[in-house]
Amino acid sequence: MSEKPTGMFTEETARAKVQAAEDAWNTRDPERVSLAYTPDSVWRNRDEHLTGREQIREFLARKWARELDYRLRKELWAFTGNRIAVRFQYEWHDAGGRWWRSYGNELWEFAENGLMRRREASINDVRIDASERRILGGRAPGRLPVF
Repeated sequence: MSEKPTGMFTEETARAKVQAAEDAWNTRDPERVSLAYTPDSVWRNRDEHLTGREQIREFLARKWARELDYRLRKELWAFTGNRIAVRFQYEWHDAGGRWWRSYGNELWEFAENGLMRRREASINDVRIDASERRILGGRAPGRLPVF
């Protein structure tokens, strides 16, 4: 997630930013992911409100300790100026072995240096059987399935 937009995205650079975010989040490395955000970045994730990289790192560490074998897919929804809207799905299981698919939308706003200064995420979880999983490994070609 190191490319630096000048404040105006093209479709190509917006798609690249979304793919870079997907790739980084799939590492499940809180330190690496947190570096894509400004030091004072503001987040809303579900009902949690965070400010700054340290809170982001702590949040991600808790998230990935709870959401085991996490696999994410993101898709560009829209972009304008220094903002991108994304839809996503990810699958994970809890400590009891129950599988979940999480659906959501994110709104991103970027600073001039290309780092994300604001992220707002709305997410819903659906219990699935392991046989219903569809995000199994590398990126599948094509778009995300329709909800």
